[in-house]
Amino acid sequence: MKIALLGYGKMGKMIEEIILREKTHEVNLKVNSKNRKDLSPSSLKNSDVAIDFSLPKSAEENIALCLDAGIPLVIGTTGWYNELEKIKLWCSEKNGSIIYASNFSIGVNIFFELNKRLAALMKNKKEYEPCITEIHHTQKKDSPSGTAISLAKDILQSSATKKHWVNRENALSDELVILSRREGTFVGTHQVEYRSNVDRIEITHEAFSREGFAQGAIAAAEWIHNKKCFFEFREISLSDTVNK
Repeated sequence: MKIALLGYGKMGKMIEEIILREKTHEVNLKVNSKNRKDLSPSSLKNSDVAIDFSLPKSAEENIALCLDAGIPLVIGTTGWYNELEKIKLWCSEKNGSIIYASNFSIGVNIFFELNKRLAALMKNKKEYEPCITEIHHTQKKDSPSGTAISLAKDILQSSATKKHWVNRENALSDELVILSRREGTFVGTHQVEYRSNVDRIEITHEAFSREGFAQGAIAAAEWIHNKKCFFEFREISLSDTVNK
């Protein structure tokens, strides 16, 4: 496949590195802040699929351009989910193809499933207080991370006491706390904790490099190629079909 990279920062470069190493696909377009003005439906039409790891402020425009060009889009950019329902409608109206994720790592998507199972088990255990902590590098733009928000949403679906999440330390009894830390060069660590007066239960995912995210995004591009759909990666990432 010919792949357009929308956003050529750390993730875009990692995706390109894997593609060059494995020689399975070709990067035929790279877009960053210096050449963004050249991005258009016509410049995208020579690509089979686009992968977007840009900035939240660019996500909506990139989605529209890919839909107008008629090419599938894999979007790993976060911070745009308030527009999710509008984007779903756009995709349907344009008969387009989009697969998005707060995190394309296979390990994180397994972690999502563990979190949902733990949340269901803890639903009526009111003596335990849940909390999410996420740690990322100092250059990460959005806070909390999209992955932390996904974890929070799954906890809230099961919780008998928590109604919404907050990104601060001091919270009301019906608020689920997400603590965000920006330190050094952390790739990404997410921790879900349930604490009582007598013990603590914790599950953690720690990324050692960005390669897992990049591999997942490439797998998503291979999966969505020649499909018409709107999907979240977690819906397919644990099935055999994600590999092809």
